[in-house]
Amino acid sequence: MTDRLSALDVSFLYLEGRTTPMHVGGLAVFQPPASGFDYERLVALIEERISLVPRYRQKVAWVPGHLANPVWVDDPDFDITYHVRRSGLPRPGNEDQLLEFCARIQSRSLDRSRPLWEMYLVEGLSGGRVAIATKTHHAVVDGISAVDIAQVIMDVAASPRRIPDALWMPKSEPSQRELLLGAVGEMAHRPGAVVDAVRLGIGDVRATASKVTSTVGGISRAIWAVIKPPPSSPLNAVIGEQRRFAVARTSLEDYRRVHREQGATVNDVVLATVAGAVRSWLMFRGEVVSPAATFKAMVPVSLRSAELDDSDESARASGTPPTELGALYVDLPVGEPDPLMRLAQIGFATRVHGESARSVGADAIVAIGGFAPPTLHAMGARVAGSLTRRLYNLLVMNVPGPQLTLYAAGARLLEMFPIVPLGQGQALAIGLTSYDGGVYYGLNADWDAMPDVGVLASLIEESLGELVSSSEASVRDHQLAPVVVGSSDPGERKKAPKAGSSTSKGSGT
Repeated sequence: MTDRLSALDVSFLYLEGRTTPMHVGGLAVFQPPASGFDYERLVALIEERISLVPRYRQKVAWVPGHLANPVWVDDPDFDITYHVRRSGLPRPGNEDQLLEFCARIQSRSLDRSRPLWEMYLVEGLSGGRVAIATKTHHAVVDGISAVDIAQVIMDVAASPRRIPDALWMPKSEPSQRELLLGAVGEMAHRPGAVVDAVRLGIGDVRATASKVTSTVGGISRAIWAVIKPPPSSPLNAVIGEQRRFAVARTSLEDYRRVHREQGATVNDVVLATVAGAVRSWLMFRGEVVSPAATFKAMVPVSLRSAELDDSDESARASGTPPTELGALYVDLPVGEPDPLMRLAQIGFATRVHGESARSVGADAIVAIGGFAPPTLHAMGARVAGSLTRRLYNLLVMNVPGPQLTLYAAGARLLEMFPIVPLGQGQALAIGLTSYDGGVYYGLNADWDAMPDVGVLASLIEESLGELVSSSEASVRDHQLAPVVVGSSDPGERKKAPKAGSSTSKGSGT
């Protein structure tokens, strides 16, 4: 049976351009065991476990004339050493050097003639540490709901689990004629696709173009009916090929503390933290920030739950990702100076607009990738890409991670940072993941538009600290306030009146 790419997967290939490589990435830092951890050990580990992710030995084969979606085929020339590479920093390598290296390799598109992934072992870090940087195309893994090769090399104990040997014999690569015959055979079972193909074959471009226009128009109208266009911002700009990468480190307990004290979801606390950081960053840049200023964030969420990393303890502990995703659009109140008020406004927005925004976002993504015949995918996907700058200012992707220590061939994983690709007109994308008590942010940014992305990363840490302090202060004020006399609610409290006030004890209820 032909393993054909889905409409959504192939749309990522069409969306890819010179300035918008469509691969997700990651940066993980390890402390090697006493026995060491080197390139040969990493290659041996991947060779042992790559059978768990068969897609990583397959490449994309395009159908002549684009009469059907491309198919996954075994790469008969697969060479593990092409995909797993070795790099080093001048000892002792520091974080700035590591992040610069990571940004440089993420700027380059993957080779489409080979399986769409790369992994780099980076040696020479201070303290004897090593790092692993990964790149995997969106068509292979969407970053949340599928299994990535970086996951299969991890263990929950320092002693690696054994994987049974699996002999791999690549199937012969299909010829162009075989690909074409396979596509025609599938079309015979889909009358609608045959009609479209005939139209395309006889040159009825106007009919197919009209179909694209009406479909994309319907999607855009549905989106505009639910959400307002985002305000202009320095985060929406024409982007180039080069990237900058910055990271921030925070504690998961801080988010949980605010969650417990304020009754907000953990994801709302994340968005309030980002909103506070963006506000401070705009002021650092000398931008005018009015009290009503907002930034529109697009937040991929699990349709199983509105909570990304605090609703399912068992899933979060094991690192099990959500299986179905939608898009939530949230106005971040960057003009609000009070951290708790920002949190309250975000909580209200996610509760009121969550369901409609998620459903429209998910339907739109699927519909844009669902044109037939696939010859029209390029047109539809590029139209969708051009809409991104008019839909949101900033992508914030929160991926739940395991709350236990992981190892790779005995090397202890210290921290990991996701790297989310940039869309057209998007100068910054923020990814974050929780792991072993920490929450780690990765900020992927355009080189020219975001020279100060490192400042924004540091402001994320400051913003969370400000939110935690404000939450603790509000709890203290509440605890110190006397009980209101005569109140029907024993939990209702108010601050004591100032000296000399004529306010009675029973007022203010």
